[in-house]
Amino acid sequence: MITRQLEHFSLAQICESGQCFRMRVREDGAYQILSGSRFLLAEQRGDECTFYCDEEDFEAFWKQYFSLDENYSYYIAQIHEKDIYLKRAAEFGTGIRILRQDLWEMIVSFLISQQNNIIRIRRCIENICRAYGERRISETGEVYYAFPEPEAFAELPEDALMECNLGYRSKYVVRTASAVAKGQVRLENLQQMTYEEAKAELLKLYGVGEKVADCICLFALHHLQAFPVDTHIRQALSNHYRKGFPKKRYHGFEGILQQYIFFYELMGGGVDEVWDSGAG
Repeated sequence: MITRQLEHFSLAQICESGQCFRMRVREDGAYQILSGSRFLLAEQRGDECTFYCDEEDFEAFWKQYFSLDENYSYYIAQIHEKDIYLKRAAEFGTGIRILRQDLWEMIVSFLISQQNNIIRIRRCIENICRAYGERRISETGEVYYAFPEPEAFAELPEDALMECNLGYRSKYVVRTASAVAKGQVRLENLQQMTYEEAKAELLKLYGVGEKVADCICLFALHHLQAFPVDTHIRQALSNHYRKGFPKKRYHGFEGILQQYIFFYELMGGGVDEVWDSGAG
């Protein structure tokens, strides 16, 4: 068990931020987090967080997973003083961190995310994990399922995952899994690439467009300059950044600010605010 005092960190906000789909709050208030084949229970009271794992596991994996070494106070302090909208969005979602998630899991998750909502995405992913993932038992006795490896999908008929409620997205996952399993796409190479190189490679995958590629770059490869644009972000840009979001000002961490905006819009925080930020 590891206990830390953490600023700008909220399990509740991370869980609802739309970047991870195998994290949930239990009836007892603890959070269950699954990543790849790993399992973690965590609790939070104020700034005090407890992670139910040993020191070695925490230091080797979970500390990096939650980006706990990054100074989010610095990122927030860089927001232009005249950009009231962005300041409010950052304050609203101040506990969000960009997670360092499993690359293969994020490729599949964001292929599934297209024309979908967070609740349904979670159900789809749970379905494929139960159907094709390895059944495991955590150190605390909970049964869970590891995220399926590419080989689990690679030889399936293209419509097989419709049984897991993926719909037309089934063929995206099966074709991509086949490409990875056959070595046509090497995940280890993607992890060594720059943002521009990785995005270009991801766009070659069947079913991957601009938004999905940027989501994978941001939430798996930790390219913080990736700036995914979906309907929520598009609406925010239209209302507050008519000249475009000032990416040059925030170069290298604009993806973090994108996540504040996304969460603010998703949770309805900016629903009645319509003005140009004046800081673009």
